Amino acid sequence: MSSRHHPAVARLLRLAACTLAGLAAALMTGCATAPFTQRAQLNLIPDQQMSSMAATQYKDVVASAKLSSNQAYVQQVRQVGARIAAATEDFCQHNSINMTFNWEFNVIHDDTQVNAWCMPGGKIAFYSAIMPLCQTDAGVAVVMGHEVAHALARHGSERLSQTLLANLGMVAFAEALKSKPDQTRQLWLAAVGAGLQYGVQLPFSRQQELEADRIGLILMAKAGYDPHYAIEFWTRMSSSGGNKPPELLSTHPSDTHRIEQIRKYLPEALTYYHPM
Repeated sequence: MSSRHHPAVARLLRLAACTLAGLAAALMTGCATAPFTQRAQLNLIPDQQMSSMAATQYKDVVASAKLSSNQAYVQQVRQVGARIAAATEDFCQHNSINMTFNWEFNVIHDDTQVNAWCMPGGKIAFYSAIMPLCQTDAGVAVVMGHEVAHALARHGSERLSQTLLANLGMVAFAEALKSKPDQTRQLWLAAVGAGLQYGVQLPFSRQQELEADRIGLILMAKAGYDPHYAIEFWTRMSSSGGNKPPELLSTHPSDTHRIEQIRKYLPEALTYYHPM
């Protein structure tokens, strides 16, 4: 008998579809909107709780990491960071965004990780390996604006909320399958898990990355850095070497897609740009 006509399989398919659709809908609706883009958001974790957890984790990272002794790097990151921070706080003040930042900027000595990050509350770290690719203050501003944009747009809270919802959905689905044979249950759980990862979580992560690019361009422009420089920086990043997975399988958009989108975002960002 064809499985598409079997009532039990049909019920499982409907349940799987409803689980995925329900989670996707939850992730696309909410009581808040992202700054500048006005994308609807669902954040289940209060800002204060996220900032408190981030501050504790950041303290642990800084205590255990080897901080860079390159004072030129440290001074550059902190000076650019102060201007991006001021632009971010100005935006929050003039748009009635109730968000508290306790800014910290550090450079971690690591010659392998070409990366940087910003935790909720403004806890920022650059790895020394990314600094040669930044080259100038404007290059640092590209990275800094992007990372601060993640915090401003509450992307960390969104990701944690998404994980909580996905786990809840999987628990509910596993409960619905508990009367099925072990092999059948494992196959269906694996299928739904893959559907969540490739159909919801990875596309959502790529969406956040592009949103951070757009907001980051605006923040660097408000801080007095020419957003055109983002094209140069991401072009260097794209040719920095290393095999990268196809966009469909990645948490980040492809370099080509990212640069194309940045070109589209530039006219908006330039309306905020006033050289210092």
